[in-house]
Formats: sequence, C-alpha cells, structure tokens
Amino acid sequence: MKRCSPCLALTVISCLWFSHAATRAKADAPRPNILYFYVDDMGWGSIGPNGQSERRAKNLPSVRTPNLDRLAAQGLNFTRGYGCHVCSPARSSQQSGFHQGHTFADRNDPDNAKKAMRADEILMGDALSAAGYVTGYWGKWGYGGSKDQANPVIDNVQTLPTSHGYKHVLAELHHVRAHTFFQPTLWSAPAAAGALGGIQLVPNTMAAYQQRSEYPATPALQNHADYPKTAYCDDHYAFAALDFVRDQGKNYIQTGQPFFGLLAVQIPHAPFGEIERLPEWDKAYADDPHYAGLADQTRQWAAMVTRIDAHFGNILAALEDPNNDGDRSDSIADNTLVIFQSDNGGPKGKNLVELDANGGLRGTKGSIQEGGIRVPLLMRWPAMIHDGSELKAGTDVDHVVDVTDLLPTFCELAGVAPPLGVDGVSLAPTLTGRGQQRRREFIIHEAGNGQSIIRGDWKLVRTKKGVQLYDLHADLAEADEIAAEHPELAEELQTLLLGERVDEPKGFAHTYHRWTGADGASVSDADNWSDYRYTNAGITYLTDEGAPQLSWIAHLHNDGDRSSTAHADADVEFLGLEIAGGKAKPATQSLQLGKNAHLIGRNEVRLAAGGVLKLNQATVSTLRWVDVQPGGKLTGSGTIDGTLYNDGTVDVSGTEHPHLSIRADYHQSNHGALHVADLTHDATPVQIHGTATLAGELVVTTGDGFKPLPGQTYVLMAANRIVGAFANPDDEVTSPDGTRFTIEYASDHVSLRCH
Repeated sequence: MKRCSPCLALTVISCLWFSHAATRAKADAPRPNILYFYVDDMGWGSIGPNGQSERRAKNLPSVRTPNLDRLAAQGLNFTRGYGCHVCSPARSSQQSGFHQGHTFADRNDPDNAKKAMRADEILMGDALSAAGYVTGYWGKWGYGGSKDQANPVIDNVQTLPTSHGYKHVLAELHHVRAHTFFQPTLWSAPAAAGALGGIQLVPNTMAAYQQRSEYPATPALQNHADYPKTAYCDDHYAFAALDFVRDQGKNYIQTGQPFFGLLAVQIPHAPFGEIERLPEWDKAYADDPHYAGLADQTRQWAAMVTRIDAHFGNILAALEDPNNDGDRSDSIADNTLVIFQSDNGGPKGKNLVELDANGGLRGTKGSIQEGGIRVPLLMRWPAMIHDGSELKAGTDVDHVVDVTDLLPTFCELAGVAPPLGVDGVSLAPTLTGRGQQRRREFIIHEAGNGQSIIRGDWKLVRTKKGVQLYDLHADLAEADEIAAEHPELAEELQTLLLGERVDEPKGFAHTYHRWTGADGASVSDADNWSDYRYTNAGITYLTDEGAPQLSWIAHLHNDGDRSSTAHADADVEFLGLEIAGGKAKPATQSLQLGKNAHLIGRNEVRLAAGGVLKLNQATVSTLRWVDVQPGGKLTGSGTIDGTLYNDGTVDVSGTEHPHLSIRADYHQSNHGALHVADLTHDATPVQIHGTATLAGELVVTTGDGFKPLPGQTYVLMAANRIVGAFANPDDEVTSPDGTRFTIEYASDHVSLRCH
C-alpha cells in the first residue's frame, strides 16, 4: 500500500482543504474580528443572567462580574451552551470541531500533551490564519510541552499552537503545569530564529507592563510594591491579549485585516488560595456585607472570577478605543464578535453551595450530568445582533450550542469552508440572519461516569448500570428518570450514541486518508487509499491501513490535469467524504455509484468544485447532509437519505423515469441550480420528505416522445412544505426544444404549466 507520513499527510490534506475551501459567508455579511474569552471550571450559574443577578436582587451572596453582565446585556446569553466534562477534551473539541467520540482527547489522559492536536488537524488557528486573519492565543493550551515546572521541553511539535496557525502566543503547553498560577516561565511566540516549533520559554514576570501609564492598575496592580516577582499567570496572559487587541485594532482600522484572539485563562481552576499572594486580592469585595462570612474557598474563588472579569473589561474597552487616546471614533467594537465560555462545569466546593455557581444543575466538573457539561456562553456582535434583528440583544437563547460549533461558525464568518466532517455546526446564519441555518440532530459527551446524548429536550445517559432518560425541559435537575416510560426512544437514542464511538477504548480517533487510485479504480479497495500512521518520538499512537470505514475523513481528490472516475460497486462508509476536481478546470473527479450501492457519509458528503457524484439507483445516507458546493455536481437518479444542500448543480437524469428522493430537507441557494431531465407525463421527478427551500435556477429538459399539451400542468417537485421560489425570470423555464413552462407554487408542490 502507499503510505504517507504524518507531515506529508498534513501538507497534502491541508493544501487540498485550503485550495478547495468554498466561500460560505454572504458577500454582504462583514468578516468580523473575533475575540474569544475562555475560562476554566466556571459553572453555568456563575454569571448574572444564569442566576447571580437574581441572587443579588434577593440580597444573597453572589459573585461580581460587571463586565460579563454588560456583555450579556449587549449580546446573547445561550442558556443551553455545552463544553466537555474536563479540561483537555474541551480544548481538543473546541479547536478541532470534533466531539469526544472522534478525538484523541476524550479524557484528561496524561499523554494528551504528547499526542493530541495532530498535524493533520485543521484547528481554529489554521483556518483563520489561512483566511487572512491575524491570530493570537494566550493561556492554557495543554498540548505539546512537558509538565516539568522547571525547564520544560517540547514533546511534540505537531501539537503546538504555533504549528496550527497561531502567530502571537503566550501559553502553557501542559495542563498539569497549569495547576499553579505562579509558574516561573511561559511559552511565547513569535520566537527567536531556530526555536523548536517557533516557540520559546520566557520569564513569567510583569516587567514588560510595569511603569507603563497606559495600563490600568486594576485588577493586576502590577506596579504595586508587593506584587510578586513571578507574575500571576492570568495577569500576564490578559496583558498580552490587551496588547494584541490594541495593536490589531489599529491595524484593522488602517488595513481592514481582521484578527482572531483567544484568551484561555486558568481562572477559576484550583488552586484557589494562590490569589492571596497578590496585593489587595479581595479589594473588589471590601463593601460586600456577605463576603467576610463566606468560606475561604468561596472568597478566593469569587475574587478570582472578579479579577478576570476586570481584565475582560480592559480588553473590551480596547475595542472601543484601540489607541487609548480617549476618542472612541476609532471603535472597532461593532464588527467584533466577542464570545465568553467556560470549558466545563464548576468543581465541587463551598462556592457551589454558598454562591450556587452551577445554577442548581445536578453534578459537577467531571460528571456527565448537566452540572459537568453545561457551561455559560455569551456572544456579542453589535453589527449583526441588535434590537432590530431576530435575536435581540440582552435576551436568553435556548438554541443548543456545543463547543464543537465554534470552529465551523468562525470558518463561515471568515468566508471559508469548515474542515471536512467535523461534528460541530456553524451558527453563522443564526447570528447574521443570513443564509440557511443547518441543523444537527443531537450532541454527545463522555465523562468518567458515563456518556450522554442530547436531542432536543431529551437526554439519555449511559452508564455501566444501564441507561437513564431525562426531559431537560421539564426536569433540568435530572431528578426524574423516565426511560421505562419511553423504551423505544431510549433504545433509539442509545443506538445513535454508540454510533458516535463513545465506547471505543482510550487511544481511538478518526483518521485521515487521501485517494491514490487510478482512473476506474474502486473506492472499496484499501490499496487505492493512503494509509494512516501517527507517530511521534518513536511512539506509534494510531495506525489505519485498511479499507474505508466510519472513522475515516477521506479526500477523493483529482490531483492531475485529466478527469478521473472512481467506482463504488459495493457499500462503502466514511465519517466525512469530499470529492473534488483538480486545479485544471476540466479535470473533474467523479464517483460513480453502482446500481443499488449504498454510500454512507455519517457526518457529511461534500462535493467541492470539480467533484461529481453519479447516482445509479443508489442510496447516499448521512445523519446530517450532502453538501453540493459551487462547482460541484450531483447527477443521476436515486435516494438521498439525509438533507441535501445545493450551492452547485443537482441534475436529476439518467433513467427512463428520472427521479430523486430526498428523505429529509432540500435547500437550494441563490448560487444553486436544479436540472430535471426527461420530464414525463406520469412521474414526479423530485420527491422531498421534508421542507424544500428554493432559490437559484431551475432547468428543465423534456423527454423523447413527450408531447406537452398547452395549459396542461405537470408536477415537478413534491414536499411536505415549499419555502421560497426559483429565481427564473417571470417564473418561466424553457426546455431546449423550445417548450415554455410557467413555474407554479403550492404549499407542498411545484408544478410546470405548459404554454
């Protein structure tokens, strides 16, 4: 078999992805700056709109987050936001867009720093850097370096932030090393020439920020005589982020180049008591009558949260006044998407009891219950989220948002296609009110005490003792287990959950493969695909040398200058499959499905530019969608068992009675075209079992021997619901033989009336 090394795989797959990245953002939607605040172990109920404001109104002890509360008032509070159960999986899923069933880091494995974030992964930094953004990362990264407190070393260059598109970095590369706020050194980039991985150790001090009058003293008090020589890590991270936002804000005004910055602080993770080494550490609560009576851990935790909230306030102020001259005419806040999120729920501790930091949810960090995985999530983007939009600023939104959704959202806003087959779904249409919001049927999570699947209001938890079912709408505290009342639903959800690979042993992950076959070769033959081998420092973590399977992210690309066809005469399955043509325009890559063959793309089948999928009474199945991108084409007759998005061409043809059955929804964009060949008297060519959302062009060809009668009506498409209309001028379409039809719309079908 043909092998490809991890580095070669990265080069091939990344180049192919970037070269075939389709523009997703609408031309009239601005590419925003993106500023992402990410905290560590802050429970769902720790912010004002999720319970703290109510506690203050009742004169109960509460944590103070004035800047986050202001962010919520100016933006959206997603009340059903989800992270993961602990730190390392949350960061892996956040960066890669894959959930715990598909990533290496499905738990806090000590080896994650050595192996997670493979060279093959296209992470947030990769995607946004390739889209022209200036990128920065500050805080807890957790991958690539050793855990030594003194003299840490790089363990795996593949996993570094600098290997994944991040240019400006101040970070910790091992999550265990981040278990102190006073580590002596941090990893920084840009680095000196020759630094391994483009990153180097620097002293963790505030020397660069002391004696600088433009920096506010609160909360860091970096100029205070008693400030420790070794800095409190999050002070250092926050000031580095503030520098970046100021610099890039001025650059954005001058050049229009957007930026992406991710501040992933360690607060409010333990150890809590270290904050007492800082001068005036609890000054923010000096006037709080409740504060002195709280437990030590509660007071420390509250001071940590309020401290980082003040840092957030400084950075948000920099959006309003990048050059810090007091004149806000240079504000870039309107076109900056600001996100605040926690990685997982809050841990056990007095603060959960005394401040209700998890908002009454069952469970804590590390558990599969809502208290372990549901997290606070805020978003603000004044240019798109305002009082006149569908989503009004200052409101709660119950849309389910998973941490895996952020990567595809950022990609769409930046104008590039997301990495192939990711588990997340872009929220860009929801935020902008433009385009079609794609739907995901469910989200899944893993934890030490089980796995879960959430679909709508239903949540199924699987443990060693069996399954439990909860209705989260009626029972947010997960107190009423009702699996016995809904056995068929419980069985259905468990089947879906297991299909997401949540019961795989430690070390399982999806793998990446590229087509190496010749024209006419079979996709079922392992010899026609690159093998996958992931190694580092003499350790082999994962290999896959067989035929396609449901854990494959596969790129069926034509790298030559002549068109090529691959064949699938037997059933074949992938997690994600992309078909794309070569750089030379005529060099298409086709996949011809044999009669009655079954192609599965569990997360996605993508037809990129020059990619053609030919049906022959075959079935294509997906739990999410078949995506026909601009320049891509789906042709023939058969069945799409899933949703079909058409930004390219769908050509229903190839049989005596051409037909296309879509068992979910059909969405055609302004760029898409639907071709129906061989129109006949007695058949409906397109049958849609869900909603048909129409735009773009309709093209019709009449079949041999077809004698259209003037005034006669022929049903072209049937659906449960018709939304929108084709863009044909005057609602007319003319076949190549000159026959003219008027397109007529009803609530559940589209007809053609012959002139």
